[in-house]
Amino acid sequence: MTLDQLTQALAASGPPEAAITAIDAASAALIGHCLFTVLVVDEARGVRRRFHSSRPAEYPVGGFKPIPAESEYFRTIVTAGEPRFCHDRDDIIRTFDDHALILSLGCESAVNMPIRWNGRTLGAMNLLNAARHYNQTHLPILRLLAALSVAPLLCILEAGD
Repeated sequence: MTLDQLTQALAASGPPEAAITAIDAASAALIGHCLFTVLVVDEARGVRRRFHSSRPAEYPVGGFKPIPAESEYFRTIVTAGEPRFCHDRDDIIRTFDDHALILSLGCESAVNMPIRWNGRTLGAMNLLNAARHYNQTHLPILRLLAALSVAPLLCILEAGD
């Protein structure tokens, strides 16, 4: 999916799920991923929920998970609003409790990209792929895709889904 196709998909009428699916397709085409998820953050309650998954059999949507305020995820993604890169297998094992499942999917690198609006983290896009796939050169397109995700996430949060 090209950026032009993505902007057309986002302009079309439809639920926020359709917009996030289009962003998933664009990220696959423009950056690449074996797994793409979108988490919605409820900072006030200290929880996150998987709203979208490119592999729902392995990573189903729904359910709330706590985000401990002392965690690296909370400090980096939620508070600082900075992306987090995992470059290799060791980074995946060190960072994710579900590393065995991640590695079984052939994913040995990841980037967690915050989706922010008005100084607040609404959620995160999570892209996973082969070792050393993601790096700082991906930041411009990651930032653009995260910015394009703001409107759908605002709709999701407003609906309370």
